[in-house]
Amino acid sequence: MTLRLAVTGLKGQVVSALIERAPKDVEIIALGRPQFDLEMRAAVLASLRHARCNAIINAAAYTAVDKAESEPDLAMRINGEGAGHVAEAAAELSVPLLHLSTDYVFDGALGRPYREDDPTGPTGAYGRSKLLGEEKIAATHGDHAILRTAWVYSPFGANFVKTMLRLGESRDEISVVADQLGNPTSAIDIADALVLIARRLVSDNSTSLRGIFHLTGQGDASWADMAEATFAVAEKHGRKPVRVARITTADYPTPARRPANSRLDNEKLAARYGVTLPPWRESLENCVARLLRTP
Repeated sequence: MTLRLAVTGLKGQVVSALIERAPKDVEIIALGRPQFDLEMRAAVLASLRHARCNAIINAAAYTAVDKAESEPDLAMRINGEGAGHVAEAAAELSVPLLHLSTDYVFDGALGRPYREDDPTGPTGAYGRSKLLGEEKIAATHGDHAILRTAWVYSPFGANFVKTMLRLGESRDEISVVADQLGNPTSAIDIADALVLIARRLVSDNSTSLRGIFHLTGQGDASWADMAEATFAVAEKHGRKPVRVARITTADYPTPARRPANSRLDNEKLAARYGVTLPPWRESLENCVARLLRTP
């Protein structure tokens, strides 16, 4: 039986990866603007009814973290109320909802990786909007898996790895923040995991598979570590060496405050689903190699 997954978003990294990676027995129905707009409740409900899917993946979001500080209401409408609209549709259709959330729901002050039951405390508009989305989903539709991820990169769209490769073409040294820690996560790995999780949710009604889970690549890194790894792989593929100057968050001020600790604990996902993403360095190497092969 073909698994039909309605996925919100058309051009995002995870949606692009899902379209590319979906097995033959999985059909991806990508929904996006102008017909599908998270702000428009009626359009969300109509589009998802028409999709006739077995499960919904909410991957669309307002992701401009710094811009959200000047557009908090818009972020709330898209990431908060919009997620609620998707949950309402999933409840009406009686299908599971997989929702992508973020490490920004935490304040970053904890001295260890965050677990799912740790208190949330977003410090910026983007994090608050994503937390509202989580709350709307939990209140609207019990058949859900909220999947918090972080530091997403891929061969698609705009992301940190592609920015580093672009800057490295014209610079010999790049300053990168070294005092923020997180888990670099490949959108391709996320896509593979989402298919596995969706299959389980569709076939298994167990309450242990519902709730909040963390979904990131294995291993910790700073942004500077990630940049150095990117340039090391690029150099192996013929690019010139690029030095990374390690700086502090204070040296690179941004409108939105970044969590100093974005590390997420993935043990719950591994225990409940048997899903563990690959080590981040392995996935990063594959991504950089692919990008440098692409004309």
